[in-house]
Amino acid sequence: MRRAVIDLGTNTFNLLIADTTTREVLFQTKEGVALGMGGINEQRIGEAAMERAFAALHQFKAHCVHWQVNEIRAIGTSALRDATNANELLEKVRAELQITIEIISGLNEADFIYKGVQLTYSFAQPALIMDIGGGSTEFIAANSNGPYLAQSFDIGVSRLFQAFDFSDPYTSADIQKIEAFLASKCGAFFGQHLPTVLIGSSGSFETFYELMEQSVFQSQGQAVEVDTEAFTRMLEQIIYSTQAERDQNPHIIAIRKRMAPLAAIKTRWVLRQAKITQILISPYSLKEGVLFASSC
Repeated sequence: MRRAVIDLGTNTFNLLIADTTTREVLFQTKEGVALGMGGINEQRIGEAAMERAFAALHQFKAHCVHWQVNEIRAIGTSALRDATNANELLEKVRAELQITIEIISGLNEADFIYKGVQLTYSFAQPALIMDIGGGSTEFIAANSNGPYLAQSFDIGVSRLFQAFDFSDPYTSADIQKIEAFLASKCGAFFGQHLPTVLIGSSGSFETFYELMEQSVFQSQGQAVEVDTEAFTRMLEQIIYSTQAERDQNPHIIAIRKRMAPLAAIKTRWVLRQAKITQILISPYSLKEGVLFASSC
């Protein structure tokens, strides 16, 4: 059975096609759509973003036809669940591409993220999953019995990028206002007893890995541990980098070049708040959770 999952993220659209009987990944690709740019903080999808989204989905549908996919499941997340004009995109995609987009809640998103990550990590040692999105960020604390804390916060990098003005490079004042914003939105979550192991869920964390190692992230389907001190140094380098430096860096994909410092500031803040002592990066996230967990 060939199935496809399309993850319509606020910054990036991801397509994963696999044989769910064997769990063989047949094809995957991503497209930097910036769905939330120009409207997420006003709870709308901008006209240009709508056009980019449809163009990407049109390409994804062609890939699905080429791979003779039996079933496509499309999942809409933060930008779409908040947008008052989301139905405009949903109806166009359903009518012209015969794809039905399912908009899920933040907690549903966290559940799928956990289901994806748990395919790469046993949770014999409790861990805190962090998934950095453009619209939201999910945190899931889990042990061998499953998740016991899960929350989704509207602190995604696209929201932050559009909510504040920043210097280039970021100043201490810029960093302080971001950290104050994070504390106001999710500080209470970090007042709880949390695991000291952090698992970064694909996306920005794969970029972090590639910046550390200067090579493509390869994991063979398992979470990969990284050196905590080296990871922290890498975050510092991103935080204080200039836009020109990021533009020239081949290990940062185009959609993340503008917002990478925000992801790094947020991650460093979490490391400090949760007193993290061990860091792993999982290659799996929402799309794998949707595709493989539903086929078990």
